[in-house]
Amino acid sequence: MRFDILTLFPDFFISPLEQSIIGKAIAKGLIEVHAHNIRDYARGKHRTTDDYPYGGGHGMVMKVEPVTLALEAVKGGGGKVVLTTPQGVPFNHALAEALSKEDRLIIICGRYEGFDERIRGLADLEVSIGDYVLTGGEIPALVIMDAVGRLIPGVLGEPESAVSESYAGGLLEYPQYTRPEEFRGKKVPEVLLSGNHAEIEKWRRAESIKRTYLKRPDLISGEEFTGNDRKIIEELKKSGK
Repeated sequence: MRFDILTLFPDFFISPLEQSIIGKAIAKGLIEVHAHNIRDYARGKHRTTDDYPYGGGHGMVMKVEPVTLALEAVKGGGGKVVLTTPQGVPFNHALAEALSKEDRLIIICGRYEGFDERIRGLADLEVSIGDYVLTGGEIPALVIMDAVGRLIPGVLGEPESAVSESYAGGLLEYPQYTRPEEFRGKKVPEVLLSGNHAEIEKWRRAESIKRTYLKRPDLISGEEFTGNDRKIIEELKKSGK
Protein backbone atom coordinates (compact mmCIF):
# COMPACT_ATOMS: atom_id res chain seq x y z
CA MET A 1 0.00 0.00 0.00
CA ARG A 2 1.15 3.51 -0.77
CA PHE A 3 0.68 6.58 1.42
CA ASP A 4 1.30 10.09 0.07
CA ILE A 5 1.36 12.85 2.68
CA LEU A 6 0.88 16.50 1.74
CA THR A 7 2.42 18.53 4.55
CA LEU A 8 4.42 21.64 5.40
CA PHE A 9 6.71 19.52 7.58
CA PRO A 10 7.82 16.41 5.68
CA ASP A 11 10.71 15.78 8.09
CA PHE A 12 8.13 15.24 10.84
CA PHE A 13 7.60 11.71 9.51
CA ILE A 14 11.20 10.55 9.22
CA SER A 15 11.84 9.14 12.69
CA PRO A 16 8.38 7.68 13.48
CA LEU A 17 8.28 5.79 10.21
CA GLU A 18 11.67 4.20 10.84
CA GLN A 19 10.47 2.51 14.03
CA SER A 20 8.89 -0.80 15.01
CA ILE A 21 6.37 -2.71 12.89
CA ILE A 22 5.62 0.05 10.39
CA GLY A 23 9.34 0.69 9.86
CA LYS A 24 9.89 -2.99 9.15
CA ALA A 25 6.93 -3.08 6.77
CA ILE A 26 8.38 -0.15 4.83
CA ALA A 27 11.78 -1.87 4.70
CA LYS A 28 10.11 -5.01 3.30
CA GLY A 29 8.22 -3.02 0.67
CA LEU A 30 4.80 -3.86 2.09
CA ILE A 31 4.13 -0.17 2.74
CA GLU A 32 5.37 2.81 0.78
CA VAL A 33 5.32 6.33 2.22
CA HIS A 34 6.09 9.60 0.44
CA ALA A 35 5.92 12.96 2.23
CA HIS A 36 5.50 15.95 -0.11
CA ASN A 37 6.22 19.53 0.94
CA ILE A 38 3.24 21.75 0.10
CA ARG A 39 5.55 24.79 0.18
CA ASP A 40 7.27 23.47 -2.96
CA TYR A 41 4.06 24.22 -4.83
CA ALA A 42 3.53 27.73 -3.46
CA ARG A 43 4.12 30.62 -5.82
CA GLY A 44 5.92 33.89 -5.27
CA LYS A 45 9.30 34.82 -3.89
CA HIS A 46 8.51 33.71 -0.35
CA ARG A 47 6.46 30.62 -1.26
CA THR A 48 3.70 31.67 1.10
CA THR A 49 1.25 28.94 2.08
CA ASP A 50 -1.01 30.95 4.41
CA ASP A 51 -2.78 34.30 4.47
CA TYR A 52 -5.16 36.41 6.55
CA PRO A 53 -8.81 35.28 6.53
CA TYR A 54 -11.37 37.25 4.55
CA GLY A 55 -13.76 38.99 6.91
CA GLY A 56 -11.16 39.23 9.65
CA GLY A 57 -10.49 36.93 12.55
CA HIS A 58 -7.65 35.37 14.48
CA GLY A 59 -4.78 33.40 12.98
CA MET A 60 -3.83 32.55 9.43
CA VAL A 61 -5.57 30.36 6.89
CA MET A 62 -3.94 27.74 4.68
CA LYS A 63 -4.13 28.80 1.02
CA VAL A 64 -6.04 26.69 -1.49
CA GLU A 65 -3.66 27.21 -4.42
CA PRO A 66 -0.50 25.41 -3.16
CA VAL A 67 -2.53 22.52 -1.76
CA THR A 68 -4.39 22.10 -5.05
CA LEU A 69 -1.19 22.23 -7.10
CA ALA A 70 0.52 19.74 -4.76
CA LEU A 71 -2.39 17.32 -5.01
CA GLU A 72 -2.55 17.59 -8.78
CA ALA A 73 1.18 16.89 -9.04
CA VAL A 74 1.05 13.93 -6.65
CA LYS A 75 -2.25 12.26 -7.45
CA GLY A 76 -1.45 11.15 -10.98
CA GLY A 77 -3.00 7.71 -11.35
CA GLY A 78 -5.44 8.19 -8.51
CA GLY A 79 -5.84 7.34 -4.85
CA LYS A 80 -8.31 8.12 -2.08
CA VAL A 81 -7.78 11.64 -0.72
CA VAL A 82 -8.17 12.05 3.05
CA LEU A 83 -8.26 15.41 4.81
CA THR A 84 -7.40 15.48 8.52
CA THR A 85 -9.75 17.87 10.32
CA PRO A 86 -11.62 18.06 13.67
CA GLN A 87 -14.81 18.26 11.60
CA GLY A 88 -14.25 14.88 9.96
CA VAL A 89 -15.87 11.53 10.68
CA PRO A 90 -14.44 9.83 13.79
CA PHE A 91 -11.54 7.53 12.99
CA ASN A 92 -12.12 4.04 14.35
CA HIS A 93 -11.16 0.44 13.66
CA ALA A 94 -13.95 -0.10 11.15
CA LEU A 95 -12.76 2.88 9.11
CA ALA A 96 -9.15 1.70 9.36
CA GLU A 97 -10.23 -1.68 7.97
CA ALA A 98 -12.10 -0.02 5.11
CA LEU A 99 -9.12 2.19 4.24
CA SER A 100 -6.75 -0.78 4.35
CA LYS A 101 -8.55 -2.14 1.28
CA GLU A 102 -7.39 0.86 -0.75
CA ASP A 103 -4.27 0.66 -2.89
CA ARG A 104 -3.28 4.23 -2.13
CA LEU A 105 -4.15 6.94 0.37
CA ILE A 106 -3.27 10.61 -0.07
CA ILE A 107 -3.49 12.48 3.24
CA ILE A 108 -3.65 16.28 3.38
CA CYS A 109 -2.35 17.74 6.64
CA GLY A 110 -3.81 21.06 7.70
CA ARG A 111 -1.96 23.76 9.66
CA TYR A 112 -2.43 27.27 11.07
CA GLU A 113 -5.87 28.42 12.26
CA GLY A 114 -7.53 26.38 9.53
CA PHE A 115 -7.64 26.01 5.78
CA ASP A 116 -9.45 27.66 2.92
CA GLU A 117 -12.88 26.03 2.68
CA ARG A 118 -12.24 25.19 -0.97
CA ILE A 119 -9.63 22.65 0.14
CA ARG A 120 -12.46 20.46 1.49
CA GLY A 121 -13.64 19.96 -2.07
CA LEU A 122 -10.37 18.23 -2.90
CA ALA A 123 -10.95 15.40 -0.41
CA ASP A 124 -12.90 12.18 -0.76
CA LEU A 125 -13.07 11.82 3.01
CA GLU A 126 -12.59 14.07 6.05
CA VAL A 127 -11.28 12.29 9.16
CA SER A 128 -10.92 13.29 12.82
CA ILE A 129 -8.94 11.28 15.37
CA GLY A 130 -10.71 12.85 18.35
CA ASP A 131 -12.65 15.76 19.80
CA TYR A 132 -9.68 18.05 20.36
CA VAL A 133 -7.52 20.40 18.33
CA LEU A 134 -3.86 19.77 17.45
CA THR A 135 -1.28 22.12 15.99
CA GLY A 136 -1.52 20.35 12.64
CA GLY A 137 -2.60 17.27 10.75
CA GLU A 138 0.73 15.44 10.89
CA ILE A 139 -0.03 13.49 14.07
CA PRO A 140 -3.46 12.39 12.77
CA ALA A 141 -1.76 11.32 9.53
CA LEU A 142 0.65 9.15 11.53
CA VAL A 143 -2.26 7.65 13.49
CA ILE A 144 -4.09 6.79 10.28
CA MET A 145 -0.99 5.27 8.67
CA ASP A 146 -0.21 3.18 11.75
CA ALA A 147 -3.76 1.88 12.24
CA VAL A 148 -4.28 1.20 8.53
CA GLY A 149 -0.76 -0.02 7.78
CA ARG A 150 -0.76 -2.76 10.40
CA LEU A 151 -3.85 -4.26 8.73
CA ILE A 152 -2.05 -4.73 5.42
CA PRO A 153 -1.45 -8.46 4.80
CA GLY A 154 2.04 -9.48 5.89
CA VAL A 155 2.70 -6.46 8.11
CA LEU A 156 1.91 -8.27 11.37
CA GLY A 157 3.89 -11.43 12.07
CA GLU A 158 0.71 -13.21 13.15
CA PRO A 159 -2.38 -12.24 11.10
CA GLU A 160 -4.62 -13.43 13.96
CA SER A 161 -3.27 -10.60 16.13
CA ALA A 162 -5.29 -8.01 14.24
CA VAL A 163 -8.46 -10.10 14.60
CA SER A 164 -8.34 -10.60 18.38
CA GLU A 165 -7.45 -7.05 19.42
CA SER A 166 -9.66 -4.35 20.91
CA TYR A 167 -12.35 -3.04 18.54
CA ALA A 168 -11.63 -5.72 15.92
CA GLY A 169 -14.70 -7.69 16.97
CA GLY A 170 -16.66 -4.77 18.38
CA LEU A 171 -15.42 -5.43 21.93
CA LEU A 172 -12.41 -4.42 23.97
CA GLU A 173 -9.70 -7.03 24.21
CA TYR A 174 -9.61 -9.49 27.12
CA PRO A 175 -6.85 -9.20 29.81
CA GLN A 176 -3.44 -10.54 28.83
CA TYR A 177 -0.75 -12.05 31.09
CA THR A 178 2.77 -13.40 30.76
CA ARG A 179 5.51 -14.67 33.12
CA PRO A 180 5.92 -14.72 36.06
CA GLU A 181 2.79 -16.51 37.24
CA GLU A 182 2.80 -14.42 40.42
CA PHE A 183 4.18 -10.95 41.02
CA ARG A 184 3.88 -9.15 44.38
CA GLY A 185 0.89 -11.23 45.34
CA LYS A 186 -0.94 -10.80 42.05
CA LYS A 187 -1.49 -14.11 40.25
CA VAL A 188 -2.33 -15.08 36.71
CA PRO A 189 -5.92 -16.45 36.51
CA GLU A 190 -5.88 -20.23 36.94
CA VAL A 191 -7.88 -20.85 33.79
CA LEU A 192 -5.02 -19.47 31.66
CA LEU A 193 -2.67 -22.05 33.18
CA SER A 194 -5.07 -24.96 32.77
CA GLY A 195 -4.29 -25.86 29.17
CA ASN A 196 -8.03 -26.20 28.54
CA HIS A 197 -8.38 -24.12 25.37
CA ALA A 198 -12.18 -24.27 25.30
CA GLU A 199 -12.39 -22.86 28.84
CA ILE A 200 -9.73 -20.27 28.04
CA GLU A 201 -11.69 -19.02 25.03
CA LYS A 202 -14.88 -18.94 27.13
CA TRP A 203 -13.10 -16.93 29.84
CA ARG A 204 -11.62 -14.50 27.30
CA ARG A 205 -15.00 -13.90 25.69
CA ALA A 206 -16.59 -13.23 29.08
CA GLU A 207 -13.80 -10.85 30.09
CA SER A 208 -14.07 -8.95 26.81
CA ILE A 209 -17.76 -8.42 27.37
CA LYS A 210 -17.25 -7.36 30.98
CA ARG A 211 -14.43 -4.97 30.13
CA THR A 212 -16.40 -3.39 27.29
CA TYR A 213 -19.55 -3.07 29.40
CA LEU A 214 -17.66 -1.32 32.19
CA LYS A 215 -15.27 0.84 30.17
CA ARG A 216 -17.03 1.48 26.86
CA PRO A 217 -20.73 0.64 27.17
CA ASP A 218 -21.38 2.66 24.02
CA LEU A 219 -19.68 -0.08 22.00
CA ILE A 220 -22.22 -2.73 23.00
CA SER A 221 -25.38 -0.67 23.47
CA GLY A 222 -26.69 -1.78 20.09
CA GLU A 223 -25.39 -5.35 20.17
CA GLU A 224 -27.75 -8.33 20.29
CA PHE A 225 -26.36 -10.87 22.75
CA THR A 226 -27.58 -14.43 23.08
CA GLY A 227 -26.78 -17.46 25.21
CA ASN A 228 -23.97 -17.13 27.72
CA ASP A 229 -23.08 -13.62 26.48
CA ARG A 230 -26.55 -12.38 27.38
CA LYS A 231 -26.28 -14.02 30.78
CA ILE A 232 -23.03 -12.12 31.45
CA ILE A 233 -24.65 -8.81 30.49
CA GLU A 234 -27.67 -9.47 32.70
CA GLU A 235 -25.43 -10.29 35.67
CA LEU A 236 -23.51 -7.07 35.16
CA LYS A 237 -26.73 -5.08 35.07
CA LYS A 238 -27.98 -6.71 38.26
CA SER A 239 -24.69 -5.98 40.02
CA GLY A 240 -25.17 -2.29 39.36
CA LYS A 241 -21.68 -1.88 37.94
